[in-house]
Amino acid sequence: MRDLEPTFLAVFRELKPRTPFPVLEVGFYPFAHINNTIRLREGRLLVRLSDLLQAAPEAVLEALAHILLRKLYRQPIPEVYNARYRRFIGQKEIVAKAHLIRHIRGRKQLTSPRGRHYDLDRLFDDLNLRFFQGWLAKPNLSWAAAAARRNLGHYDPAHNAILISRVFDAPRMPQFVLEYVLYHEMLHLRHPVRMQGSRRCVHSAEFRQEERRFPQWAEAEGLLKHL
Repeated sequence: MRDLEPTFLAVFRELKPRTPFPVLEVGFYPFAHINNTIRLREGRLLVRLSDLLQAAPEAVLEALAHILLRKLYRQPIPEVYNARYRRFIGQKEIVAKAHLIRHIRGRKQLTSPRGRHYDLDRLFDDLNLRFFQGWLAKPNLSWAAAAARRNLGHYDPAHNAILISRVFDAPRMPQFVLEYVLYHEMLHLRHPVRMQGSRRCVHSAEFRQEERRFPQWAEAEGLLKHL
């Protein structure tokens, strides 16, 4: 088992030179995502790191120690540490492993694509023909468990699934607004997340350009802001 204590204690001493060392418990944990947590409880510092980082270089773990401890003690995080960590987890092999682990460990509650008022299957097929010449492979389509107003829709590559908030499955909801949200998520199939330097690019310039091909995108965006 890799000994992480020296790295975290060295960073702790750098940030808190006059504070006695806390009791430190740090180790790897089989999270479903690349999650890392830190908590201070009754003088004990509890750190859990994703087990996908077990083979990470020492410099990456040092950067992560800075990120977690500085967040805990509300100190600014120099960009050099954020960039170093993002570059590592943005590598193709790490992203592929993360998707696989998320698929195996994660839980994704998928329901039927057919709602009370709208059928995501039918809408996907129509949008696929209108904007993608029918070449997009259909992912799992599902209404989300709740009518969320913050997460209106998302594409989950680990489960190859598009989930849409049930807030759109209502008789007063204009169909073109739902179509726009679904079209946006379909664009994630065409334009996967990629790295630009040390940053993840979720919505590239090409993505945004295609998004505006939707005839009523401006009106739909305006209505979505009210949600």
